[in-house]
Amino acid sequence: QVQLVESGGGLVQAGGSLRLSCAASGRTFRNYAMGWFRQAPGKEREFVAAIPWSGSRTVYADSVKGRATISRDNAKNTLYLQMNSLKPEDTAVYYCAARRLDMVPLPSAYDYLGQGTQVTVSS
Repeated sequence: QVQLVESGGGLVQAGGSLRLSCAASGRTFRNYAMGWFRQAPGKEREFVAAIPWSGSRTVYADSVKGRATISRDNAKNTLYLQMNSLKPEDTAVYYCAARRLDMVPLPSAYDYLGQGTQVTVSS
């Protein structure tokens, strides 16, 4: 089992920044690819960003490319998502997820999911 706890969400004005964190416990964090997903009211959960266990590469959704940076600190068992130039359409619950195999941009392919942290961007 892997337990994931997100933090860092909140209310921010358009153009602002947030740094989300995801603390992992349980099985060895470094063995897992990690991803960030988000779900807005009335919409399906969508991919935001992912990073393999090594941190050697990253992949982003087109909607956040150039504004988001995913990173991980395996020594601290923590995943991060830095979001800049936030837009009202970024408003959603953000979830981190862990996958035993390589990263993929598909929420259902992940083995563990956190409880989410709310991000609200006002215009």
